[in-house]
Amino acid sequence: MTKEKSQAGLNVKKSDDFSEWYNQVVQKAELADYSDVKGFMVIRPNAYSIWEAIQSYFDKRIKSLGVRNAYFPLLIPESFFKKEAEHAKGFTPEVAWVSNREGERLAIRPTSETIIYDSYSKWIRSWRDLPLRINQWSNVVRWETKATRLFLRTREFLWQEGHCVYSSREECDKETLQFLKEYKKMCEEILAIPVLAGRKTEKEKFSGALYTLSIEGIMPDGKVLQMGTSHNLGQGFAKSFGISFLDKNGKSGLPWQNSWGVSTRLIGALTMAHGDDKGLVLPPKVAYNKVVIIPLLFKGEEKKVLAKSKEVAKKLENLNPILDDRDNTPGWKFNEHELKGIPIRIEIGPKDIEKKQVVLVRRDTGKKIEVKENSIRKEVEDLLEDIQDSLLKKAKKDFDEKIVEVKDTLELKKTISNQKVALAFFCGKNTCEENIKEKADGAKTINMPLEGRKKDGKCVACGKSAKEVVYIAKSY
Repeated sequence: MTKEKSQAGLNVKKSDDFSEWYNQVVQKAELADYSDVKGFMVIRPNAYSIWEAIQSYFDKRIKSLGVRNAYFPLLIPESFFKKEAEHAKGFTPEVAWVSNREGERLAIRPTSETIIYDSYSKWIRSWRDLPLRINQWSNVVRWETKATRLFLRTREFLWQEGHCVYSSREECDKETLQFLKEYKKMCEEILAIPVLAGRKTEKEKFSGALYTLSIEGIMPDGKVLQMGTSHNLGQGFAKSFGISFLDKNGKSGLPWQNSWGVSTRLIGALTMAHGDDKGLVLPPKVAYNKVVIIPLLFKGEEKKVLAKSKEVAKKLENLNPILDDRDNTPGWKFNEHELKGIPIRIEIGPKDIEKKQVVLVRRDTGKKIEVKENSIRKEVEDLLEDIQDSLLKKAKKDFDEKIVEVKDTLELKKTISNQKVALAFFCGKNTCEENIKEKADGAKTINMPLEGRKKDGKCVACGKSAKEVVYIAKSY
């Protein structure tokens, strides 16, 4: 088999079969692959570099807010889960257990509240120890029984989980919201993805939390993907794990806690949000290789063109350019790097050298731009900024068009069937939440906007007075 035939592009359009399109992009753009262990995935370098960009950005942000990184054990004693009943009940179906020769079963962490809070009970003694803000970059295992979907639903994934302790509810509330806003900002600034920021209903909140805040992305198929959460855990875990502190007056009290996290699911969101029928489209801020240089080699001109290509690569070395001087045809190379989402392609041929120029090609629009060689670095950097901004603007336009205000269950059902997200008044009752799911063909409440309406309305499910509004959609 020749090199020309070894490359396999996408054979399905995004608009025709979104699910199959996504699977092909993830594998053919070399983001991830299935493992021989059922439910697990292999994260390939093209995707891991995206995760590193997310880590680099967010790690700086949380450290500026006083958060320190630490690491806690992978295995958690079963007795720790039993200390917080609601939390244990919520995670029991997903826990993978390891037998322990010393007697007690050990869980492979599905989340780390219990193992971390055991340590906190030993470390916290007085108000001087608070606030305590610690983050962990790690992996978790949740024994999903549903079909594996790379980055979206696998039994193991990578994430960060922050766990903070405060002396007052006011401070806990403030920072629970602050960390959610940091997630929203990150999604917009580096992933170019707008999100729904809101509060989960009582039914949908995290097991053991007082309340849960979330950010949710609206994908092109109208489904919503949870991209990050921030939970106010109240004082329940502190009580269960014996975490207490002496205040400034010498009185013993229970602290308030929160936890917050995002995962490699963000890579799946990025793929779905920006990809097209050619493959992946990477926002420049998370692209490891921001530029690919393609020499257009003609017989007798090879040395001159290659020399110039290397010269351009040297000028742009801060952007980690790929110089693709393989012996495949230019068209074959174009297709491969478009599939992998490289933000800018630079074409250099003999005529370009004569004109002292290069040709820049945008991955997002395919537009070609001729630029003078002596200004190439500034032109490329400016274009990368424009691509980043353009991807967010396009995503924001699509996002806004996906949200529809509805007044009753008929409008709700129509909106969901049209692959959109409904915004409706909601009374907050569990019976109405169940009714919504039944009437809306499996859609469910997503979250309630942090900035709700200033007027009252009628609940979409029961027609009674309601002050809250809620997003309703199908979800991943």
